[in-house]
Amino acid sequence: MESKYAALRRTAEETAAVDAHAHNLVGDGSAFPFLRCFSEADGADALAFAPHTLSFKRSLRDIAALYNCEASLEKVEEFRRAEGMSSISSKCFKAANLSAILIDDGIDFDKMLELEAHKAFAPTVGRILRIEKLAETIINDESFSASSWTLDSFTEIFVTKLKSVANKIFGLKSIAAYRSGLEIDPNVSKTDAEDGLRKELSGQRPLRITNKNMIDYLFTCSLEIAVSYHLPMQIHTGFGDKDLDLRKCNPLHLRAVLEDARFSKCQIVLLHASYPFSKEASYLASVYSQVYLDFGLAIPKLSVQGMTSSLKELLELAPIKKVMFSTDGYAFPETYYLGARRARDVVYRVLSAACEDGDLSIQEAIEAVEDIFRRNALYLYKLNVANGSVSQITAIGDNNISLSEQDVLFVRVVWVDASGQHRCRVVPAGRFYDIARKKGIGLTFASMGMTSFTDGPADGTNLTGVGEIRLVPDMSTLLRLPWLRREEMVMAEMQIRPGEAWEYCPRNTLRKVTKVLLDEFNVTMKAGFENEFYLRKKIVSGEKELWVPFDNTPYCSTTAFDGASSMLQEVYTSLKAAEIVVEQLHAESGKGQFEIALKYVLCTLAADKLIYAREIIKSVARKHGLLATFLPKPDLNDIGSGSHVHLSLWENDQNVFMGSSEYNYYGMSKVGENFLAGVYHHLPSILAFTAPHPNSYNRIQPNTWSGAYQCWGKENREAPLRTACPPGIPLDLVSNFEIKSFDACANPHLGLAAIVAAGIDGLRRGLKLPEPTESNPADYASKLKRMPQDLMESVEALAGDRILHELIGDKLVTAVIGVRKAEIDHYAKNPAAFADLIHRY
Repeated sequence: MESKYAALRRTAEETAAVDAHAHNLVGDGSAFPFLRCFSEADGADALAFAPHTLSFKRSLRDIAALYNCEASLEKVEEFRRAEGMSSISSKCFKAANLSAILIDDGIDFDKMLELEAHKAFAPTVGRILRIEKLAETIINDESFSASSWTLDSFTEIFVTKLKSVANKIFGLKSIAAYRSGLEIDPNVSKTDAEDGLRKELSGQRPLRITNKNMIDYLFTCSLEIAVSYHLPMQIHTGFGDKDLDLRKCNPLHLRAVLEDARFSKCQIVLLHASYPFSKEASYLASVYSQVYLDFGLAIPKLSVQGMTSSLKELLELAPIKKVMFSTDGYAFPETYYLGARRARDVVYRVLSAACEDGDLSIQEAIEAVEDIFRRNALYLYKLNVANGSVSQITAIGDNNISLSEQDVLFVRVVWVDASGQHRCRVVPAGRFYDIARKKGIGLTFASMGMTSFTDGPADGTNLTGVGEIRLVPDMSTLLRLPWLRREEMVMAEMQIRPGEAWEYCPRNTLRKVTKVLLDEFNVTMKAGFENEFYLRKKIVSGEKELWVPFDNTPYCSTTAFDGASSMLQEVYTSLKAAEIVVEQLHAESGKGQFEIALKYVLCTLAADKLIYAREIIKSVARKHGLLATFLPKPDLNDIGSGSHVHLSLWENDQNVFMGSSEYNYYGMSKVGENFLAGVYHHLPSILAFTAPHPNSYNRIQPNTWSGAYQCWGKENREAPLRTACPPGIPLDLVSNFEIKSFDACANPHLGLAAIVAAGIDGLRRGLKLPEPTESNPADYASKLKRMPQDLMESVEALAGDRILHELIGDKLVTAVIGVRKAEIDHYAKNPAAFADLIHRY
């Protein structure tokens, strides 16, 4: 079983996690007892029994293994004293692999470190504000006498202080469970709250607010601010130390709050897996859109079986997109390490069991790991974590400006149509976060029937201006624009109604065919794109504006790179901020032509990242006064630009395209050969997706490394299909194959979907490849079949390709053919129109 789930285990162990709920560390010499690292018990008598718990014995062994010392409390404490807090903190946090930590600094420990000090141990640190601590700090201020307080004066100061820090924090937190319980009355009257405040003020200072009416008022007031400022509210639920009454900590008591219309848009995070009420928490997350779950403290404080059953109970009903990791680390760096170490193990156990049960595929489980440990928190807490810095997506505002809009003004909702053009609808940030991110925005059916020469639907697409879809943001793709800090962009799902994909949606089409590949053959495909593009600079001659080549240098010219270096440095930095990994970049053969090669990732992610990469390259070039064009053949007398894609097949984190001692067909496995044979067989049809413009065929010519003849070969750059043996791979094997006949007029999701569909056909039928072509295919022109020499040939091949119609969808293929025929007709009649395409691609 372990080998079967190796990829899942690796993802669980290596994902850099966002710790969404933790507390301050203490410094050397703190009086806070180290035994509290293992238990919620307080006091010497209760703590004396802590070493006899299952979690203590396991956790002590975990820490001893990290410190490479004897597994005894005495030896661990001896090691801690010898190393010092700074050294062990570095060791624990490195092992925990946390990319960001959100700290509730509302607990006072002896010698507690300031928030800023934690940045020495974790890449990024943010603050969660505890509302009861803020209220008590205000009331206990010695500059105010108890008799001077009224509810109105308290509320004014409390709200002012909360608003003053709202752009510096990432959420609020309530410990109402510790004070009066979770049966909060959101309609508590001001009279009752005033009475509660008076009763609190009659007690001894420093006071600790416990009056239920006052707690309910404070909670409701804070939640109203949280809603208006787009801040999540963390709520302690379930077990904790003996200060709480566990009977009052069941999250079901929150029903009155959840049913209140004022709070239908809030985001409530139930902490600690609500243990022992995990099932109840799971139910609430499944029926209330505003409820999210965090399992810190339950992991690692319970036994292995307890942790496993608690997480299983959370996932019984709750959407995976609502379940989050945290360590609930506090005081001691070991608590962070234990929380992370055990969470990774338990999440793996639960998700691998779900795969065995048939609830998840392995790939879905891997995606769930990324969601639970990272993506869900990034989305909920509106974090941008990149290059060791953390920033909020939203910030405070005033007057009539939405809270989002002082920090982020616009959000671009991006899609790519059937003609390969990048398009977006722009939504003001306030409206986006209030409405559009969940409900989407309207878009006409005609959008997927548009061409590169007009913004109306082409004849034959069966798409018109009648009917509307929803562009629903995929928040996992949300990106702060590195070159325009006050804007974001997000990829859109095309849905006919919420939750139901439109059959013309390119992203869903790729997911659909990759699911078939996974379900039938337990295989996924990874893709890495090479981006070739031309840089042009503007000159004005008389009244005429001309875009001319940036330079006139050869392939891999140092001079060319030097001339464009400042622009390319900003491109690289922006790509890195977008978590797009660049493997190489260099000057290409054309005048002013460059290439940026991206690392391979799962093909669904690769398509999204390719779109973002093009956006970044074009936008940064524009910022530098240049035009970057990805058009396949902008100059008929110069070399063309491709978007070559390298593809590999994977099963359980193993490259299964590569041959082995059991099967080796020119370096390929049987799976690899069958898949590639399917692509080879359908290649003329595939070109209608991957070389989709009349201009594409000006590029696909003999002796231009673009794949002009239907053949394949090992390391043959003139073949449209090249198997590759990169450095580190044995010479008798190949690890991937490259498709040369792919350019930037293609919608990358549709291009990859066509390739996957063809590969599926090859696997189903066990197709075989012909012998490879081992020299220039042009030398065998009389024997080899020429690839389609114009778009019409590709369209005709696609029209008769039953397999692609079936797997991609007949309606979508029909629309694609309609767009292609319209472009063939238009550019045949208007050849001069090609010149304008440098601004569209």
